Amino acid sequence: MAWPLATRAQQSDRMRRIGVLILNSENDPQGRDKTTALQQELERLGWRIGRNLQIDYRWGASQPERAQAAAIELLGLNPDAIVANSVSAAHAAQQATSTVPIVFTAVSEPISLGLVASLSHPGGNITGFTNLEPSVGAKWLELLKGIAPQVKRVGFLFNPDSTPATQLFYRAIEGATAKFAVDSTMVPVRQSEDIESAMNKLGAQPGVGLIAQPDTFLANHAKQIVDLAAKVRVPVIYPFDFYTTDGGLISYGPDVVDQFRQAASYIDRILKGEKPTDLPVQQPTKFKLVINAKTAKLLDLRVPDNLLAIADEVIE
Repeated sequence: MAWPLATRAQQSDRMRRIGVLILNSENDPQGRDKTTALQQELERLGWRIGRNLQIDYRWGASQPERAQAAAIELLGLNPDAIVANSVSAAHAAQQATSTVPIVFTAVSEPISLGLVASLSHPGGNITGFTNLEPSVGAKWLELLKGIAPQVKRVGFLFNPDSTPATQLFYRAIEGATAKFAVDSTMVPVRQSEDIESAMNKLGAQPGVGLIAQPDTFLANHAKQIVDLAAKVRVPVIYPFDFYTTDGGLISYGPDVVDQFRQAASYIDRILKGEKPTDLPVQQPTKFKLVINAKTAKLLDLRVPDNLLAIADEVIE
């Protein structure tokens, strides 16, 4: 009778392995913040890196080709589960395996993307944490008008190839234009040259503001967008705080680092025997409003007291 007990003990103590497909490059500070959050939460849950858990990272999984190659590399290491950060990473992992559990982060509209059957019952081997609901478009417009009341026409910057959720985000913005007395227009971009051309055209028009869509393409060109917005003096609201850290005017969106802490809780449950299909996809509950006061000053904008009062962070 002692033998099976000993065997079970050895099985429970064996080294487990997870792979992480991460959007950021390895030298990106926010990427390091994400991995730190993941590891700290796993440690808090009883996992010891190098003792009973090994983590293999593959960085820069923002482009489909890179994500696909990285997913195949990780599967060759026989992981017990994969964390996929971004739409590209989630799709790559989904295409690479139908059996290894996958936990995604930073994905908007996972149902329309074909990742899960429903939020409450994901089905298959995938679950995770969504990025933003399209209804947030109205909030972006409200905040943009709050910090830049002179805006009379707002553009929605997006890549048509990035996500099927584009129209849903824009519809929410359109639905709020009458309330804030603005007109709206879509600004499609597919490459770096398109961004520069679009920003220059917008900068030549008076009373123009911009809303940036949450997608991997724009995130990869964050510095270019932020620099051009300053050059042509167009106020822009962004979906993530790394834009404002890099000099963007204002951002409102989920705490992407905190999503890695949440992902760790699902990884813990999966490693202990639960299946992704029984873990509902969770929507963000923690949002961050970040204002770059220095950029506001450069754009001759006065940040109103009511925005300063509710901001999670003000960059001076």
